[in-house]
Amino acid sequence: MNALQTYRAAVVGCGDISVVHLAALRKLELAELVAVCDVDPVAREAAATAHGVPGYSSVEELLANEQVDVVHVCTPHDQHAPVIIACLEAGVNVLTEKPLAESLASADRVIAAEAASSAKLGVCFQNRYNAPVRIARERLSSGEFGTIRGGAGTVMWTRTPAYYASKPWRGTWANSGGGLLMNQAIHTVDLLQWLVGPVERVDGAAHTRALADSIEVEDTADMLLTHAGGATSIFYATNAHTINDSVLVEVVTDTAVFRIGEDLTIAHTDGRTERITPAPASSDGRDYWGTSHEDLIRDFYSQLGSDEGFWISADEARRSLEIIADVYDQSYPERTQPKEQ
Repeated sequence: MNALQTYRAAVVGCGDISVVHLAALRKLELAELVAVCDVDPVAREAAATAHGVPGYSSVEELLANEQVDVVHVCTPHDQHAPVIIACLEAGVNVLTEKPLAESLASADRVIAAEAASSAKLGVCFQNRYNAPVRIARERLSSGEFGTIRGGAGTVMWTRTPAYYASKPWRGTWANSGGGLLMNQAIHTVDLLQWLVGPVERVDGAAHTRALADSIEVEDTADMLLTHAGGATSIFYATNAHTINDSVLVEVVTDTAVFRIGEDLTIAHTDGRTERITPAPASSDGRDYWGTSHEDLIRDFYSQLGSDEGFWISADEARRSLEIIADVYDQSYPERTQPKEQ
């Protein structure tokens, strides 16, 4: 494949997050949107009309009628695994929204399908592409700050009963696989384990404090994470705040504290402070989602012609899912398990 290769793309799932993917595809010279897919005829027709492409009611119908190179998976969580696996088995590359799947069992089925396929799979942990995060990762990896001793992450957002009523799958174990941790805070869980190091032990608790009349899953959670090498991180997240506040991540080293939010502050133990305010990325969607979807999507397409797998693979994405599953096992041992697809 040469540098001018154009890949035929389809989006499966035409809900809120698909808007970000569709906008990115419009700007991407390497991609051409050729179809959309959704089980909801209203959502399907609206997206098909808006983008001037055919709409299909199932991934099987899509694959049978369109020659596609990449499928973007933007469905409810419990439909991630079946759609991903159908595409990988057909030799079609996949870029999926988080989480990788609604359960570890489904995630492992995806990992097996990825290993058996010639196609590539990428997972949208777009906040790894946020400029303050990238710069922090580079500086931490340089070794100039000594040993990483620990970290912290906070996510304080708001979700109302109306949010869940509008799309009831979001508030159930069977369809979403969880609540706050799976749907909102998984990005910050991912950043903590990526920046501080692999997690070896999870001590956590999840609760339904504000929305018990509306959902069966959690709206608040806290964790103590023990990383390989002995570093520890603390984590707190809630959907019971009155606003969608900025996500904060801290990493503590021998000689400095990194504070990562909308910018990056490095407070050195000798009293110096560095403040780095990079230009923000320009993705559509809500700012508090993270603004680097477009960067991730462009990077995924740029690597399709190589022999290497995408760096945020199924194995990589399973790490945050495993941490969250540990918290659920500790907090909701009798929860309704998602059905096998």
